[in-house]
Amino acid sequence: MLVLLPPSEGKASSGRGAPVKLESLSLPGLTGARQAVLDELVELCAADEDKAREVLGLSEGLRGEVAKNTELRTAGARPAGEIYTGVLYDALDLASLDTAAKRRAGRSLLVFSGLWGAVRVTDRIPSYRCSMGVKLPGLGALGAHWRTPMATALPEAAGDGLVLDLRSSAYASAWKPKGEVAGRTATVRVLHSQIVNGTEKRSVVSHFNKATKGKIVRSLLTAGAAPKSPAELVEALRDLGYVVEAEAPGRAGRPWALDVVVTEIH
Repeated sequence: MLVLLPPSEGKASSGRGAPVKLESLSLPGLTGARQAVLDELVELCAADEDKAREVLGLSEGLRGEVAKNTELRTAGARPAGEIYTGVLYDALDLASLDTAAKRRAGRSLLVFSGLWGAVRVTDRIPSYRCSMGVKLPGLGALGAHWRTPMATALPEAAGDGLVLDLRSSAYASAWKPKGEVAGRTATVRVLHSQIVNGTEKRSVVSHFNKATKGKIVRSLLTAGAAPKSPAELVEALRDLGYVVEAEAPGRAGRPWALDVVVTEIH
């Protein structure tokens, strides 16, 4: 099973160890594209802070993120699973997993990134600021920049197993499963169910969406679940206590769309 995750806007500070080594990151087919983004991002942030802040969509209060980007080649790196923070990653809580679950996380979790393309949680990277929605002056829109190398690298990473796609739309733009891979891909939407005046009302709420996705991944890793198809994933999630609604797609080569219904999350 390959689980595709979005990154987080907020990130922990860089480590004190050796700087990132692009050639040591997973998915080596992305190395050239990573180098191109890294070079332009560092150059942009070092040359013109105001322009960099505008390109990156950063407020005045986040001006320090520009300076951080200028040091990406020399900053200490740490595992990506420690760099990414936020609601989804708080619910996933990789650090508290047992040894076996951590090994499963290292094999199955892939975090998408505007700067790195996609990395495993064990890959060592520095803290950075560069979302997939950024349009760099030279390379252009990052979603488009990543599509060509991803078209080869991601099917190779997926192998012949299930793909659980939990990315947000911006990160999904960098790679969309096609053909046979799409047929064994499942996307998840989290719906918050409330009873209002005796009637059930359902809505998509950001906090519930992110937190529940993190909780789902943690549950699968902890249980050692290994579904090989979207249909098996539905059964695995139900066995773990989730309320899941799903229908097989009407045509072959289309992802399954799963709705996970929650009333609250702790």
